[in-house]
Amino acid sequence: MGATSRACALLFALAASGHASFLLPRADSPKVESNVATPELEIRAFPNAPDGYTPQNTTCPSTRPTIRSASALSDNETSWLEMRRNNTMDPMRDLLGRLNISGFDAESYITKYANNASALPNIAIAVSGGGYRACLNGGGAVQAFDSREINSTAAGHLGGLLQSATYLAGLSGGGWLVGSIYVNNFTTITGLLDNNASPVWQFGNSIFEGPASGSIQVLDSAEYYTDIEHEVSGKGDAGFNTSVTDYWGRALSFQLVNASDGGASYTWSSIQLQESFANADSPMPILVTDGRAPGETLISGNTTIYEFNPFEFGTWDPTTYGFVPLEFLGSNFSGGILAKNEQCVRGFDNAGYVMGTSSSLFNQFILDVNQTSIPQLGKSFVSDILSRFSKSDNDIAQYQPNPFYGYNTKTSRVYQEPALSLVDGGEDLENIPLHPLIQPFRHVDVIFAVDSSADTNNYWPNGTSLVATYERSLNGTSADAGNLANGTSFPAVPDQNTFVNLGLNTRPTFFGCNSSNTSSPTPLVIYIPNSPYIYQSNVSTFDPSYNTSQRDLIVENGYNVATMGNGTVNSTWPVCVGCAILQRSLERTQTAMPQVCTQCFADFCWDGTVNSTNPAGYEPAYKLAPAKKSAATREGVSYSFAAIVATAILVTAL
Repeated sequence: MGATSRACALLFALAASGHASFLLPRADSPKVESNVATPELEIRAFPNAPDGYTPQNTTCPSTRPTIRSASALSDNETSWLEMRRNNTMDPMRDLLGRLNISGFDAESYITKYANNASALPNIAIAVSGGGYRACLNGGGAVQAFDSREINSTAAGHLGGLLQSATYLAGLSGGGWLVGSIYVNNFTTITGLLDNNASPVWQFGNSIFEGPASGSIQVLDSAEYYTDIEHEVSGKGDAGFNTSVTDYWGRALSFQLVNASDGGASYTWSSIQLQESFANADSPMPILVTDGRAPGETLISGNTTIYEFNPFEFGTWDPTTYGFVPLEFLGSNFSGGILAKNEQCVRGFDNAGYVMGTSSSLFNQFILDVNQTSIPQLGKSFVSDILSRFSKSDNDIAQYQPNPFYGYNTKTSRVYQEPALSLVDGGEDLENIPLHPLIQPFRHVDVIFAVDSSADTNNYWPNGTSLVATYERSLNGTSADAGNLANGTSFPAVPDQNTFVNLGLNTRPTFFGCNSSNTSSPTPLVIYIPNSPYIYQSNVSTFDPSYNTSQRDLIVENGYNVATMGNGTVNSTWPVCVGCAILQRSLERTQTAMPQVCTQCFADFCWDGTVNSTNPAGYEPAYKLAPAKKSAATREGVSYSFAAIVATAILVTAL
């Protein structure tokens, strides 16, 4: 790939921002939304980096940080979980009570096991990648699961599921969603959209012009580019390797953290200092990225999957098999320790850089910057950046020094590498971040897997991510590693053709309903694929801007996808969600399954049927009345751009 042509993904992925507004109710949609009281957005996480975007050497704590083995949960996560599992009891009691499962007394059941939280359901939510489509569709699902949103606890709704969850994972565009929520004080989706509460999600004004606030542009384009260049250069001048992802992450932060300065001082590890997280009043956020050497092609079986949580960065995989304290990422570890003459680096885990690392896929598409309509200033900026990097590492985030240098020398693929190269978490086709959630040490019972992948020709999901995760669970990367594999397993799923032929990609489906069919503990997976309820939310991953109406309609459609139109498409869906939440817990406590749940599993569980014939063209129909087309007129999107991207994808495939 040519340097200039590979690059412009940076700017396309740095896509555009626009004015935020309330989500307004639509008369023809069962979803009803309203403004809500949300956490104050002016205090965003903690600006605790010592020197803005530039990492700095600082004094180490009295107990010097070390790399730990992945043979158990960290002490920090273990302590946090003791609080979190107890804190999910009341929201779960309320949620299950509202779902009104016939023949089941939620109040009595939870009270009975109140002194043994491990007996109760352990819930996780996973939000797939897919650019702004995934961020917004996943945002609709999170909004539906959040009891703080108005009407989310009404009949047919699922508000409280977020408050009942232990983990919330994302990658790429789903990682933008998760990161934006947490860096902004675990706010609501409405809070991110609301124009009257320091709006964050401004996706209409082109990023090439700089962010906008109201009708006034905060920075002109020249100042905007100069500031990004200055911040990244500062990191390089301090002796740290930089990559295209540094520029991408900085620009991304203006859309997801704040539009005034992009939150240069905000770190991912600072999430652990937030009151909501420190008190375990919110789920643990996890972002996923893949390890990859420059020029290497990833498949699900050969990938080392890394995670960022508020405490640590590392991997459970039997290759590297270790974690570094996230606050000290960037320090010069060797053989798992920090030598006495080495200082502790802080500020390397910039929140935007972490989100950018998980979504660096955008840098790899072939697109000639000179064929686009972006300002000449932007073209020159991109060309200048790309001239500094080789063709093989334009889509890589460089983590140097490699925290796992000299660590696990018998199994690690990177122990001799001075830099750890990381890429988009979906490059191995596992576009839903399930890997951290199926680790046996976390004991997750049920995973709500929100899939906004663009698997089909017209950008709808077809189960590819589930297939990749299942196939990985069967191959030698885990199975041949003995105890190092941690006993990871995943429920059986059919092939992609079966997903389409049986309509499993048009409606929620349960996988792993019969736990006796697995050789080790396996979560029940509730697959929730993107589908048109009131809007065609299958926008291209690389569409760079969305006006307020389109943005809000994709979120609203996502809400309806998660709730099946608040139970109007299938009236049993809310009850069946409750049954899925309870299933593994009822097995553990040897409690009889309510009869209504038996029917739910008959209706929603994949029954093992396979139809692998090539499906006809997939064009899903609206499940509810469609939104008016005029409500979602695009602003600032050139349709020739879409043609260019399609050509780029074709060229890449060839």
